[in-house]
Amino acid sequence: MRANSLADKRAITGQQNFKWGRAAWLVLVVALVVSFAPAVTVAQEANITVDGKRAMQYLQRVCDIGPRISGSEGMQKQQQLIIDHFSKLGCEIKSQAFDVNHPTNGTPVRMTNLVISWNPTAKERVLLACHYDTRPYPDRDLLRPRGTFVGANDGASGVALFMEMAHHMKTIRPRYGVDMVFFDGEELVFRNGDKYFYGSEYFAKWLRDKPPEYRYVCGVVVDMIADKKLELYYEQGSLRMANKVTKSIWATAKRIGVKEFIEKPKHEVSDDHLALNQIAGVPTCDIIDFDYSAWHTTRDNPSACSGDSLQKVARVLLTWLEEVPID
Repeated sequence: MRANSLADKRAITGQQNFKWGRAAWLVLVVALVVSFAPAVTVAQEANITVDGKRAMQYLQRVCDIGPRISGSEGMQKQQQLIIDHFSKLGCEIKSQAFDVNHPTNGTPVRMTNLVISWNPTAKERVLLACHYDTRPYPDRDLLRPRGTFVGANDGASGVALFMEMAHHMKTIRPRYGVDMVFFDGEELVFRNGDKYFYGSEYFAKWLRDKPPEYRYVCGVVVDMIADKKLELYYEQGSLRMANKVTKSIWATAKRIGVKEFIEKPKHEVSDDHLALNQIAGVPTCDIIDFDYSAWHTTRDNPSACSGDSLQKVARVLLTWLEEVPID
């Protein structure tokens, strides 16, 4: 992801077609289908207890793999970790594989989006998404711009968040079906001018060109949500493109006392929510803490992250899923 100025907008482009389950080593895992009852009352929200320590352990496990660049062995290990985790927790897992040209030498790079579905028969759904690839190098690191980048906050935090939320999806009562989507290729970027957002654009074009039998009423992208000094302001593009969705999440946070969601606009960020809004027409907000000094440096490691931050974001989203105020 990157910040925008008024004169610096990243265009959404892409050319791939959607195919499910084409990665040879990935399998379609169909587990238990979960049924959900109507939304719970506000009084029941206190029963949502998220384990921040466990969420932090998930973040550490992802980072222990090392760099998870699109098409790499590290990415394949992470994909298997995700499949193994969610297949045990009562959901449906699908893979969406496609190839892109490597930005430096043109060779094919296999990318795979993963879609985790809760209550998969529901015809109206909410999309929760994150990217799970890491940038090839910590190019903003003044001392080691070609050092090892494990992307603890920028990549692993969204994965850890969804892994922890999965433990609670059977106990909450979402208003709609829920899909957790892991986007590949958010930043396979080696040089200025290289393309971003392969996975989200691919997914959004499939929604637009080959609409499934269900529809997404709205979406949420999470990115860099484990900072120890978490501050989540309104992202300006989200207010324009998905105002009702954005404000409803921050209102939920305010009601349950999560003060890290600050009801003021700040940064405008190019991120995976753009494709979902602009290509697929799904009103989607971006939850991102862009005031993160370790961004794209070797300092973006687990020591810069907090399980407390992860549990707060998880609690807000789990509560919000029970009452999504979208018609």
